[in-house]
Amino acid sequence: MATTDDLVAACEDAMAEPDLRGAVREILTRSVADQRLADDLKRPSAGLNVLYRSPDLTVLNVIWPPLMSLFPHDHRMWAAIGIYGGREDNAFYRRSGNSLVPSGGKELTDGAVLLLGDDVIHAVHNPAQSSYTGAIHVYGGDFVGTPRSQWDAEMLQEQPYDLDAVRQEFDRAERAFQTGQ
Repeated sequence: MATTDDLVAACEDAMAEPDLRGAVREILTRSVADQRLADDLKRPSAGLNVLYRSPDLTVLNVIWPPLMSLFPHDHRMWAAIGIYGGREDNAFYRRSGNSLVPSGGKELTDGAVLLLGDDVIHAVHNPAQSSYTGAIHVYGGDFVGTPRSQWDAEMLQEQPYDLDAVRQEFDRAERAFQTGQ
């Protein structure tokens, strides 16, 4: 997997596989181990960088600034995450009435691949003080166009997912890192 185009083509081809999630996991395992691809993916700025989007599949290159945290959110579709650089800490939640309760976590480090079901709710944090985390996220649907939910980090109250708010959080974290705050 030498380029992002190769990655996207492999994910598109996987759509025909009987075990789509397993096929995507294998693709990500190979991809995060390929230093040429990692070097290619590190070029964009921090944020959610859409590599491919269709009604059935979305591929993102997510670059987390140091110390960035993203509030709990759901996807309402399966997801596969492959870390090609750095670390991503996931805190998982489950619904409890109109709120959420913690239900575990998972630390992903360089080379890790994680599959998430379509009902997973999680928050994400890059714990590194001085390095970015790079991750390939593959979703089994239109990540950008599907209505979802997010929860405020303090009260854990559900609200509609706001992609602009997510992008603003990436921008805020990037500015904070660049200015040393």
